[in-house]
Formats: sequence, C-alpha cells, structure tokens
Amino acid sequence: MLNRRLVLAAGLGAVLAGPALAQGTAAPARTLPVVASFSILGDFVKEVGGDRVQVTTIVGPNGDAHVYQPTPADAKAMAAARVVFVNGLGFEGWLDRLAKASGTKAPVVVATNGITPRTGFEDDDDKPKGKDKHAHKEEAHGHDHGGIDPHAWQSIANAKVYVANVRDGLIAADPDGRDAYTANAAAYLARLDTLETEVKVAIARIPAGQRRIITSHDAFGYFGEAYGVVLVAPEGVSTESEASARDVARIIRQIKAQKIPAVFMENVTDPRLMQRIARETGAKIGGELYSDALSDDKGPASTYIDMMRSNVRELSAALAS
Repeated sequence: MLNRRLVLAAGLGAVLAGPALAQGTAAPARTLPVVASFSILGDFVKEVGGDRVQVTTIVGPNGDAHVYQPTPADAKAMAAARVVFVNGLGFEGWLDRLAKASGTKAPVVVATNGITPRTGFEDDDDKPKGKDKHAHKEEAHGHDHGGIDPHAWQSIANAKVYVANVRDGLIAADPDGRDAYTANAAAYLARLDTLETEVKVAIARIPAGQRRIITSHDAFGYFGEAYGVVLVAPEGVSTESEASARDVARIIRQIKAQKIPAVFMENVTDPRLMQRIARETGAKIGGELYSDALSDDKGPASTYIDMMRSNVRELSAALAS
C-alpha cells in the first residue's frame, strides 16, 4: 500500500528578499535566542527579528509537524530560548511534552492569537457537517486538533496576524529592539500586501469551474475560503497510515464523479499514491505543493512568500487551461 495524501494548492513564483535589519539600526552585540515550532513560522520570526535574533526551528524544511517526534537537541534549544513561538490551534501536539522535558522558562507566544479558526463539523461522526461540508477533520485522519483547522497561515490575511504577534512577542522579550522589530515588520507586511494582490489576480485568471481541488489532508482550507477555490475532500484516507485498495477505489470514483481536473503532490508526503490515482482517473497531476513546511534553500519555497507564489504557480499551470 502507498502512504500518501491528496492536496490542494495555492501561491505563484519569484522571490523577494526580506529586510534582515531595519535600515540604519546597528546589530546588537548579542543576538536573542528564540525557538519557532515549524519552518513557516520560523520564516516569519526571521523576517521580523532580522539580525537581532538567532532562530532555531524545531520542525525544519519538508518536515511534517503532525508526526514529528522531538529530540534532545530540541529540548536543549527550548531551554536556552528567551521566547518560543508556536502556531497553536492544536497544531503542535508534541509541544507540551517538549516544553516539560526542556524545563524552559521562556514565554510562549501563540502566533495565531486573534485569528478566527475554521471549524464546522461534529465530533460524533467521521464526516463534516454544517455549512462547511469540507471543514477540517484531522482527528478522523490521525490528527486530533479538537475540531479546529490549524493551518491558518494559508490565508495571507492571517499571515499578517502571525507577523504582528511575532513583532509584539519579540518586543516584549527584547524592548531595546522595538524600533528594529517595528520597522522590519512594517516592511514585511507591505510585501505581504503585494503578495496578496498577486495571488488574487492569479486565481481570478483560472476559470471558476476549474477551481476544484481534491485533498485528503485539508491543509488549504483557509486558502480556499480566502481566494475562492473549492476543496473537495475525499473519504477515508489517513495521512499517517497506508491507503487501502478500497480507499483508492473510493477516491477514484469521487474524482470521476465530480470531474476533478487535477491532483497535486505535497512536499511532506510520498507522491506515489497521487501518481497512481492520476493515472487511473485521467486527472492532470500538478506539481509539488507546500502546505505545512517550506522547502530547503535549494527548493522553490524556502520562504513563506516563495511558498505561496510557488503554490499558485503550480495551481495555475494545472487548472487555468
């Protein structure tokens, strides 16, 4: 059996370099040691912190935070940190265990504070109910987020909230850096404004009837709601276990019945199931998408902005024609 999940898409391509330090501000004699729970959040912290911070990311590029197992090195980094940044919304199921093991006294900043999470299903069934039929249901697929979709960064409007929370957390931990953190955050937020315009324009070019994606791990729900992409969730595939022949047959029937035009590979999982389903349905197979993690430095999604652009580029290439 093949371990795989089907996913959606979102983003474009090209790179904008972020401000390492507010212009005219001298680097501090000592950098502030901070921890970010996963690579996307780590990028936000680097953008805002610039040269004033030394960021350790727990779950690195191409890593799956859902199944991550902390290491002694992670505990050591947590113990040394002056501030810890986490996603929250149940994303880091291992976090409390790691914090306890490390003995850290650092304040924990929840980067999603102020964001309204996606919800909308009943806990007594394996299928979403209510107005949002495609609501996130990770506990049915091995991820128990308590009925909440934690992937809020897939909306750029939400990403701006992350950045503001990171800025405020860094200022609280390092008041002397207020001016640098404020300037870096403002510059980065302006770049996110530009990115959001680009994404909206790119999605608008895709015919409305083609904006349909099949995904077993609903990591792109916030993107779909923000930018008008319909998420069609297949039945019965776990992101942490092998798909059975029955699972695959069910997905194939669904793709054919709902005329899903394309399926996509994701950077944190095995692509073979996606390739098999594409062969058997005739659905176009899109390029690699980035949901829960950035690529490494050699990949097309080594920053959040690059990730969103890369995803939209792949989505447009597969669906616009």
